[in-house]
Order: sequence, then C-alpha cells, then structure tokens
Amino acid sequence: MCHADHVETAKREFEKSFAEGSFYDRQTADAEHLALLLELIDAKPGDRVLDLGTGSGYLAFPIAQNNPNDEVIGLDIVSETLERNAREAARRRLDHLRFMSYDGHGFPFEDEHFSVIVSRYAVHHFPDLPASVAQMYRVLKPGGRLIISDPTPNLEDTDGFVDRFMRMKPDGHVRFYRLEEYCEMLAEAGFRFVSNRETTIRFPRREPERYRELLMNTAPDVLEGYRIQVCEDEILITERVLNMVFVR
Repeated sequence: MCHADHVETAKREFEKSFAEGSFYDRQTADAEHLALLLELIDAKPGDRVLDLGTGSGYLAFPIAQNNPNDEVIGLDIVSETLERNAREAARRRLDHLRFMSYDGHGFPFEDEHFSVIVSRYAVHHFPDLPASVAQMYRVLKPGGRLIISDPTPNLEDTDGFVDRFMRMKPDGHVRFYRLEEYCEMLAEAGFRFVSNRETTIRFPRREPERYRELLMNTAPDVLEGYRIQVCEDEILITERVLNMVFVR
C-alpha cells in the first residue's frame, strides 16, 4: 500500500470511529494516562502547543482548558471530525484552540512555530515516520519539547505479532516501534532523548473470530505477554505504551 493509500484508509476508518464515538473512546480513554501527558507537556504561558493526530480532541481540549494563555492547535487528517471539534471549542468559548486538517505529510506551519508538540496513539499510523519526525523538528522551536505516546512491542514478540494483530482492523496501522528505534530515528533528525515513562493500554476489538487463525499460529508466551483474552463479542489485548520526551 502506498503512502497516500495508507493516509486515505486511516482517514476513512477514523472518521467512522470518531462519528460512532463510544467504542473508540472506551478503547483509549484513561484518566491517569491523560494526567501523565498533561504533566509531560508542562506548557507555560505564551507557548504554542501542537496536538499532532488530535482525532476527537481528547488531548487538545484539556490542554486548552488548562492553559488559557497558550495557543493550542489540533492537527489531523480527519476533516469532518475536526469540524465537530471546532464547533465544540466554540461552544466552550475556547478561542485559543483551533483544529486544522492536513494531507498526512507536510505540516502547514512555518519553521520554529511551536514550543511543544505532543502526539498520542497516532504515530503508528504514519506511513513515513522519519519524514514526519523531520517535520516535527522543523516546526518546533530550539529547546522545544516533543512528547510521543504510543504502544510498543513486548520483548518476546520478535516476529511482529502485535503489528499483524493491529492490522486486522483496516485503519491504516503501519507498525509499532521500540524505544531504541525511536531514539535512533529522532537523534538522526536532531532531537535529544530526555525520558520515558511506561504505561499500558488494554484494547478491545470486535469480531474475535477473525483473529482465530492468528492466535493459533502464535507462540503461547507471546499471547501471555499481551494478556490476550477472547470474549463472546470482542478480543482484548494489553500493550505497553512508551511516553517519551525529546528536546530539539
């Protein structure tokens, strides 16, 4: 699948997920994790904050509410969802919060525009992550912080089980990366690694029968590591999450 097809697939499927609302929110909502990200963002008055892959604005809205003197922009490919977000921001009178759409490649901002960039559960959908990292570096101010929060494979998962599992849902999943891969990729772009705090997320997926063959052909220790649980109408998987801070 070419890069444009990946972006279009992700856009189509996430527009549907965000329009439906409840199931996707149950997949990803976590008050403790949200509090951690807000702590890592640590925005100061006058900062410009970019929520990259904002989706339904799950992170952008609390950033804006907590930082009334900052400019907050949520960027994503899901234009219909962003329109709903904008109406909600207007309803809440969050005049310093804006939502913008883009093509999934070049960021529509001038160089050194932002003080902070945060991306939550999004970068595994980016078809060319090194190119996107270069864009992050370009639009971030010197000394600015980049926070990336995304799942990572378990150590015993050496043959890509979790990526095959995630691709069973056709939403443009590309791959999860390990901490050392992030550090190498971002160092090449010019970033300096600061810290990582690990959390977990438990994903439910519908139609568990679709996963039967994949589970049968996966080593038991790998399945145990992800705490796979098959229920009547869904299958659950627990994934480690990297919450990394880098500085430009």
